[in-house]
Amino acid sequence: MFDTLKKVLVEELQVDEAAITPEAELSADLGINSIELANLVMVCEEKFNVTIEDEDIHKFITVGDVVSYLEAQAH
Repeated sequence: MFDTLKKVLVEELQVDEAAITPEAELSADLGINSIELANLVMVCEEKFNVTIEDEDIHKFITVGDVVSYLEAQAH
């Protein structure tokens, strides 16, 4: 799941692959703004066949948070 999300971040948002770790903060470390985050959510919903609720998006602080959420939704 992490590797797939990493690929999405690199391909869709042009994030530096070397900067992507589970502990990396989406905004502070990777420079992802709210519009890019919304794009990331849409891509993840499509790629992982999940629904990400709007009220859950604010919980996405780190890359690991997104991975954990996606893993929980996938089961």
